Order: sequence, then C-alpha cells, then structure tokens
Amino acid sequence: MKLQRVRSALRVILCTFEMTLRQNVLDSFILFTILVQPVLIALLAIWMLREQAAEHAIFIVIGSGMTGLWSSLLFISGNSINVERWTGTLENLVASPTPLPWVILGKNLAHVTQSLASMVLSYFLAALIFNLKLNIVYPGAFVLSLFLTVLAFVSFGAIIAPIFVMNPGVQGFQNALEFPIYILCGFLFPIAMLPGWTTPFSYALSPYWAARALHGTSSGALDLSEVLFSWLMLVLFSVGSALLSAFLFRVLLQKARREATLGLE
Repeated sequence: MKLQRVRSALRVILCTFEMTLRQNVLDSFILFTILVQPVLIALLAIWMLREQAAEHAIFIVIGSGMTGLWSSLLFISGNSINVERWTGTLENLVASPTPLPWVILGKNLAHVTQSLASMVLSYFLAALIFNLKLNIVYPGAFVLSLFLTVLAFVSFGAIIAPIFVMNPGVQGFQNALEFPIYILCGFLFPIAMLPGWTTPFSYALSPYWAARALHGTSSGALDLSEVLFSWLMLVLFSVGSALLSAFLFRVLLQKARREATLGLE
C-alpha cells in the first residue's frame, strides 16, 4: 500500500512538473524572471569588474544564476497556490482525492529547475561576449551542491506558497524581499563585506548556504570540510522546511473547510 502511494505521488508530481513547464514557456513574466533578468545582472557585473573579470567571472555567473533561482522562488513558486485561486481551480484541487501538497511540489520543482537555465545561459554568454575562461574546479561536488540547492529551494517554496494564501498582507512584501536576499545571501559578493550584525540573518537563510556551496565548489575557495558543512546545512534546512510546510498545508486545508473562503482574496 505504501509503495502504491509513493507511485501515485510520483505520477502526480511528474505530471504537474511537465504541465507547469509547458505553461511557463508561454509566460513572458516567467521567462523574463528566470532568463533575461539574471543574464542582465551577470553581464552588467562583469562589465563593471572588467579589469578583474577573469578572476571573479565564475563567481558572478553563479551568483547571477542564484538571483534567478530566488526570484523564481519568490514570485513564481510563492504564487503557485494563488495562481490556482485566480484562475478558479483551487477549490477543485482541494476537493480532489489528490493531496494539494503533491501538486504544489510538482509546480515548485518545475519553477526551480527551469530557473537553472539562467545559470547556464549566463555561463555561455559570459564566455562568448567577454571571452572569459570559466572553469568549475570541482565539477562533481558542484553538481551535488546544485542538487541540494534545488531541494532546499523547492522545500522553501512549499513554505512561502501557503503563507501567501493564508496571509495576503505578507504578499505585499514580495518586491521588498528580492534584493535584500541577494545581498544577505552573498549571491554577487561575500557577506564579509556587510556589517557584522547582518551575519546571523545570513546564516538563518538556506539560500546563503546554497550560494556558499556553489561558489565554493565552482571556484575552489572552500576546503572539503567547509563544503560538507554547507551540504549538511542545506539538508537540515530542507528537512525543516518540509516539516513546516506540511504543518502549514494542514492549517490551510482546515481553514478552507471551516471557513469556505479559499477562493476569496
């Protein structure tokens, strides 16, 4: 019975993943968020540091890709439930036998995976336009870091989505949360350049550990113990986010059944 339930969950997640990718290809806002904006950030940063570009190019490329991941998580994955409400399909999803978290997980996985294209595109454009040699020092460790990053971001997105539905006022801070995370998580420059009192805020954010692992394995700036610690933190954040999101979805569904206001803003 458990094996059958796992198969059902995987089938729902994969079907939602495929459908979401198809829809995103036709959405200009999503394409701008995950492709155009990160590439512009990368090209602008490399141009500003053109005298030192050869030394910091891979750091900038990875960092610009991280901006695409975070923007996708905040604006697209965060609205993954709200989009269903705006289109009038949320009530049907909640009433269906398929658990809502499975559907949202498939949507978030598609959003985050698609956002990785910004990192790849920035890599090739930087190499072509600026004629830079971009080498990843530890490719195997980098791939594992990328996998754990996707896991952490998808789990984090599963927290944001129900919060935006249950507390519409929080959604008003979406725009205000974009660039502070770029800064606090060290996407484009080390957090050592920030005031010391901001460091605890960086440590409390899973995107910081993702950026640390990706920057460290791509540039070789971190030793093995530091990379392993970053991986451990990503796993811990992923597990914690999954548990918290499960609780939030239970509250969301109970609230929907009790108040019957799921389709209302």
